[in-house]
Amino acid sequence: MGAAKQTKHRHSNIAVFIPHMGCPHTCSFCNQRSISSTAAAPSADEVRRTLEAACEKLPDGDSEIAFFGGSFTAVDRSYMISLLETARPFVKSGKVRGIRCSTRPDCIDREILDILESYGVTSIELGAQSMDDGVLSANGRGHTSAQVEKASQMIKERGFELGLQMMIGLYRSTPEKDMNTARKIIALSPKTARLYPVVILKNTRLGELFQNGDYIPYSFDTATEMCADMLKMFETTGIRVIKLGLHASETVEADILGGFYHPAFREICEGILFRREIERHTEKGGSYTVCVSPNAVSKAMGQKKCNIEYFSEKEISINILTDENLKNREIIIKRN
Repeated sequence: MGAAKQTKHRHSNIAVFIPHMGCPHTCSFCNQRSISSTAAAPSADEVRRTLEAACEKLPDGDSEIAFFGGSFTAVDRSYMISLLETARPFVKSGKVRGIRCSTRPDCIDREILDILESYGVTSIELGAQSMDDGVLSANGRGHTSAQVEKASQMIKERGFELGLQMMIGLYRSTPEKDMNTARKIIALSPKTARLYPVVILKNTRLGELFQNGDYIPYSFDTATEMCADMLKMFETTGIRVIKLGLHASETVEADILGGFYHPAFREICEGILFRREIERHTEKGGSYTVCVSPNAVSKAMGQKKCNIEYFSEKEISINILTDENLKNREIIIKRN
């Protein structure tokens, strides 16, 4: 009783944050100071030093330089080019395998793509967030789902790797709208995806709506079950989910008002997938041995062994062992 094999991909970024520069909108959820843990934009010289220090610690060709945090293609053109000029020699030398940037769907056009291509950019991520125009408007995104589709097509036609980012649980969204967004993003066939369950931060419009009682987020269990569904949907179609949940940082944790934050959010969702797979092959009153890869033991057990407790309450005994021949979420279940 084995799950389908999945190929493991390494993904490593040398992240350079360009906080909230160039972005023409302040979205309901956005507090870039908390998200990027920085307020000042780095100079080209600071970026060069960051890249040099990072490349000393990483194998050649194993990482990407990633310009994240703001809308990279909407920043001052001369500043954007200065950063690209700083990064390009690291690509040419083979120290990194390429340059990745994130931007808005409405900040992509042929001229921008010409510039990015000329400086060795290989991957472009778009912050789609939702494919529901009502949700986009309610959260101040300032673009439409049609612009996401158009920009995605342009990026792929030019040979860039496309990444799409979505958020789960936005103001005026619903589980049905979120699942529809996931399906529409999958239909655009990105190479990678980032799934960000909403984290409500101080000093944001969403925070005000939450504190006033005008925005009530889903329960944490609803969010994790949905994200587990989405993770499986994306992986089944060959799309790598390179991030699930907002990255852990002391700054973010200090500014959280609510939402779906946990430093091991992805592991919780993967634990749900293990639980579901085990449940498919177990019966009440049975005793089972479950073999998983060595790096999946904690996921199979669930956060704080919640899967073990879940089955115990159903009078099912689970013993989890490791098998070096198994990878990722491959699993072998035997009745004792």
